[in-house]
Amino acid sequence: MMQQYLSIKERYPDALLFYRMGDFYEMFFEDAQLASGVLEITLTSRNKHDESPVPMCGVPYRAAQAYISRLIESGYKVAICDQVEDPKAAKGLVKREVVRVVTPGMIVEDELLDAKTNNFILALSRHQHITGLASLDISTGAFRLTETADRNAIIDEIMRVAPREMLLPESLNADAAFTPFIKENLISAITVMEDRLFEFAGSRQRLLKQFDTLSLEGFGCESMKAGVGAAGALIHYVSETQCQKLEHLSAVQTYFLGQFLVVDDQSCRNLELSGNIRTGSRQGTLLGILDQTVTAMGGRLMAHWLRYPQLDPAPIQVRFDAVADAVGQMQTRRDLRESLKPVRDLERLGSKISMGHGNARDLTALKRSIQALTDVFSVLSSLSAAPYTYDRDTTKLHALADLIHRAIREDAPPVISEGGMIREGYDNGLDELIRISKDGKGWLAELEAKERNTTGINSLKVRYNKVFGYYIEVSRTHSESVPDHYIRKQTLVNAERYITDELKHFESRVLNAADQRNDLEMNIFVSIRDRVKAHHADIREVARFIARVDCLTTFAEVAQNNGYCRPKINTEGILEIREGRHPVVEKLITGERFVPNSIVMDNLKNQVLIITGPNMAGKSTVLRQVALVTIMAQMGSFVPAEKANIAITDRIFTRVGALDNLSAGQSTFMVEMQETANIVNNATEKSLVILDEIGRGTSTYDGLSIAWAVAEHLHDLNGTGTRTLFATHYHELTELENQLDRVKNYNIAVKEWNDEIIFLRKLVEGGTNRSYGIQVARLAGIPEPVIRRSKVILAQIEAGMHPRAAENNEAGTGSKKRKGHIQLGLFSPMERKLLESLQMLDLSRMTPIDALNLLNELQIKAQSDVN
Repeated sequence: MMQQYLSIKERYPDALLFYRMGDFYEMFFEDAQLASGVLEITLTSRNKHDESPVPMCGVPYRAAQAYISRLIESGYKVAICDQVEDPKAAKGLVKREVVRVVTPGMIVEDELLDAKTNNFILALSRHQHITGLASLDISTGAFRLTETADRNAIIDEIMRVAPREMLLPESLNADAAFTPFIKENLISAITVMEDRLFEFAGSRQRLLKQFDTLSLEGFGCESMKAGVGAAGALIHYVSETQCQKLEHLSAVQTYFLGQFLVVDDQSCRNLELSGNIRTGSRQGTLLGILDQTVTAMGGRLMAHWLRYPQLDPAPIQVRFDAVADAVGQMQTRRDLRESLKPVRDLERLGSKISMGHGNARDLTALKRSIQALTDVFSVLSSLSAAPYTYDRDTTKLHALADLIHRAIREDAPPVISEGGMIREGYDNGLDELIRISKDGKGWLAELEAKERNTTGINSLKVRYNKVFGYYIEVSRTHSESVPDHYIRKQTLVNAERYITDELKHFESRVLNAADQRNDLEMNIFVSIRDRVKAHHADIREVARFIARVDCLTTFAEVAQNNGYCRPKINTEGILEIREGRHPVVEKLITGERFVPNSIVMDNLKNQVLIITGPNMAGKSTVLRQVALVTIMAQMGSFVPAEKANIAITDRIFTRVGALDNLSAGQSTFMVEMQETANIVNNATEKSLVILDEIGRGTSTYDGLSIAWAVAEHLHDLNGTGTRTLFATHYHELTELENQLDRVKNYNIAVKEWNDEIIFLRKLVEGGTNRSYGIQVARLAGIPEPVIRRSKVILAQIEAGMHPRAAENNEAGTGSKKRKGHIQLGLFSPMERKLLESLQMLDLSRMTPIDALNLLNELQIKAQSDVN
């Protein structure tokens, strides 16, 4: 047995081997030591009295799934080694084989998966200067590939896919400029494979064999050598770990990164698209607001649409039409959403059944889902938009549902090897075996009554267990009354167990019937499952249709419940939002009304908006809501505004807040600068840039100069500029409106009253030169003595005095007033005027007397400004 174990383990060195022995999965040696610690189970040993006992631990076969889940969550792989022949028929050692390797990216069990989240494994490949990427969710059959020469775009795409596991070729794993970033920032479950498995020729052949086609032209990837290399390596890995050809992987979707709006991972976090910054949960996110889907498939598609908003106006308009149709028919929409509720996860059910992992309960869930489609399609007939039309024949699906209904019991057990799955009346041979089993129970009762009467032993019992089979049990006190034809089988403390020829004959008949019944039930069940498997393509297509219907009607439900409008879409760079609202904040605030705001941006006059105002006034909310409204519109959703005209945007960049990344040795300022560098290096004229402060992590002069230069760069980008919302406390930046053609100043209005401020939350034209920092400090709970002292110091600085020097003068110490002004900004108004005058001079044409006269004028102007 140990030789068999070691030979199997040798083929799976990177996995924990679950070795089936009876009712347990056993682990030995290093596997046992590691697993016992992770699973917190007892570590024992085999051959305890030997000099070198073998470490050993085990988990019950029936409870194995929970233990496997814990190991996968901890980043381990599990090779499941089962008995592949009947122990009764085995000659010598029972044959065992690994039937499946469970890895973080190779999971199909519902209890190990989040219903509304895809579980991707991702592979990378490189061909010359091109990097290919392929991703697969084995539980749904979603299989996609792409490629690009842009390494940063590949990083963005990896983070957008968010895989649970990655495959890398040896050469790419050795790339010191690429792989360490992946390992440190993205994912730790990485499998490195030989480069030959990623080569185009071999990968292409594996894909052709998988899809049973002559070329990859139909999938649009025949010439994509890097992408095909990654996809072919994935297929190899799947066949090796699942020990079968996965027939539900019948196509691959080719896509290009330029088809979708890109929101990099940092911006995704800043905007809280799918995980809030504090806990990472969906609560308080855009996805949390939009995802009111009623099916698991719809939930996954909604998350996909959020990360892949469209750039092509045509499909966006198709979604708008469908949402408008559902908004206009409220009762129909609600009837439809109600009819969708009984539909289970058809994608994952179909995949699970196709892989041979589905049980009788999965077939029953499939049946109920197909039956529910009748009501779904009936209600859909009232909606006219194109996405609500299903043009495929569902007759075969309903025939499958009828087959399952006739064959599978509603109360079938979750285990398929112990019978009890098939309805009586479906198969005559099975019915006969069931009758024998049922009659056996009555026969045993009759035998027990007869033997009691014959022997006069009223406590006599006829029983059964798996070890001894059927037996007659008599208490020790009545052993003298036992007839001679009873054959003693077992002696207990208080009883004796016997068998008789009659009981042995019955046992043979009944047990054979029970075994035959289980075998026949299994054969019937597998044949039905195979018939379902043959129609996986039909199940997949209707699943995708239901997911799309669920998402579109959810958009309509959310739009009507929250007062959203249908936006217009344009390609002219116009971004106009009238009375727009933040979709998340408006649902979370309490105690006050959300104040809507309007934004107008274009590429002619309003391209860069400088937004000033105090902290807590709402600058960040305005910035984020513009980005979120843009994303929602390009998803095909209505938006929180009275009116909106949204420019097609290729990328959204955000620089919002910053935290020290101490583990990487990075300060707040370094994080700020890295995010800013990403923006200035990658933004295009079709991008939307959100900047919420730049330069706060360094000195005033440095920070202001960097902020100024960045604003100029974005205004002049590629000669056309890019749409930018720039919130800042550097009021000097408002001067850019006078120097650059497409810069406009805005501020968040506040009202002063009794030395306090009231936040009006309204965005108005014009800049402001006050930050109201002391008033905000009071609101934050700074003690009143500190507030009073701050006011005194502020007054002294504004008067051009050093605080300590001013106090010394007032105290009569004789200290002199400090000359000069405590310069907080980069340019004072006086200095700015002088600089402007100097910049306009033409020295080549100026005479000495002209220069003296001008110098006199500047002196008079400077003195008048000081006074």
